[in-house]
Amino acid sequence: MAHEMRPRAQNLFEQHLSEVQLLLARQRRVEAVVAKQEMPRHEVVEHLVHRQHLVELHNLLRRLSAGEIARVLEALPEEDREVAWQEVEEDRAELVLELLSDEIRSELLAARPPSAPKHMVTAFELRDGRLSQTRVESREDLARIAPIWIDLVAPTASVRAWVGEYFQLYLPDPEDASDIEESARFYIDDNGAVHLSSDFLLDRQGKSRNVPVVFILHRNILFSIRNEELPVFRLQRLRARTQPGYVTDGKDVLLDLYGADVEYSADTLEDIYAELERIGRQVLSPQVTDDEAAEILSEIAKGEDSNGRIRKNVLDTRRALSFLMRGRLLSSEQYDEARQILRDIDSLDGHTSFLFNKINFLMDAAVGFININQNKRVSKLTAITVVFVPINIIAGIGGMSEYSMMTEGIPWPISYGAFVVAMVLLGFGTYHAMRYFERRERIKRLAARQRKKEA
Repeated sequence: MAHEMRPRAQNLFEQHLSEVQLLLARQRRVEAVVAKQEMPRHEVVEHLVHRQHLVELHNLLRRLSAGEIARVLEALPEEDREVAWQEVEEDRAELVLELLSDEIRSELLAARPPSAPKHMVTAFELRDGRLSQTRVESREDLARIAPIWIDLVAPTASVRAWVGEYFQLYLPDPEDASDIEESARFYIDDNGAVHLSSDFLLDRQGKSRNVPVVFILHRNILFSIRNEELPVFRLQRLRARTQPGYVTDGKDVLLDLYGADVEYSADTLEDIYAELERIGRQVLSPQVTDDEAAEILSEIAKGEDSNGRIRKNVLDTRRALSFLMRGRLLSSEQYDEARQILRDIDSLDGHTSFLFNKINFLMDAAVGFININQNKRVSKLTAITVVFVPINIIAGIGGMSEYSMMTEGIPWPISYGAFVVAMVLLGFGTYHAMRYFERRERIKRLAARQRKKEA
């Protein structure tokens, strides 16, 4: 019986996979056809067709179980996998992630998150040593649980107001908590609540930016408020749900979020290293055109921007951890964990400094190649000028009336033909004389270099 079930399950999986691949292929094919046509409402038609296939894909994935979705995602190529991932329902996204391999999970976490969550407030409570997730839509939902972490993603002012009123706490908009002064970003209010405003790195499709997040520790509950989903938070929820004893209270969650952010920054630094290695091979190649140099400069600028954001991000994390340690707000184990995160940050500082130096070197090298190319063009123009200067002098003589007097009695086709031949021979001789002297000078430099090596 079990042997009969396996082929049936395999056939069912292959059927689902082929349906998903068919929808993705149709979407690409129609987009390609529409893109080649010129029509008044080209963009509207393309968007409607695009949405039609995505809706069909979304409805298909809704009918599948989390395990089937995970198998389909693993079987798809990378580009198709990310498109399909966007249509996975938020309620089942984390369950699907638990079933994927580590490599694909990291890839999808770094990509754009699936469709925006319908719930702005999510509460987490401890059950059997694991985080248990609960969607919150009203006060009654909060009254039925004992959370250690309440996560608010893009909450409206009214949502922040009623959640804050329930806990007798003011929940600010993260965009309003962007002061650079430490006293405004890290403080303890009159009610004993600990307020921290931190920036978390978001690196998506080669574009990095810092997203402000507000943390509040109040009555052993961690409140996190941000205006968009972040891979670090999704990864933290996944770990805490799957590993017993991973967290025990809100402070553990906070420290793990900071630790995960440092790991995320380190992964982004590795990507910058790989990109700069590729750029370095281009820069150090024998020939670099101006167009290639311009593209290289653009890539270097992106790397410099990402590196700067990482440095700002880890600096902000260091300040937050130092505040928690100075305020004696952590247990001995949490204090040791915070010190370990600070050591990781110190190691990242060395990498960011090295990358700044490497970026400056590559940028100088790219600019140097542009200057070399310009010098080559100027050198060619100079050579042309040197060749034609004596020809111009002879041509000027031939254009004077005295030349006609000197060649009087000689038929003009012969006199001017000989004159043209003389100009060509003069130009040819000048060109080869220049080449001879340049070659001799090059041989002298090579000989001097060889003598230096032998010495």
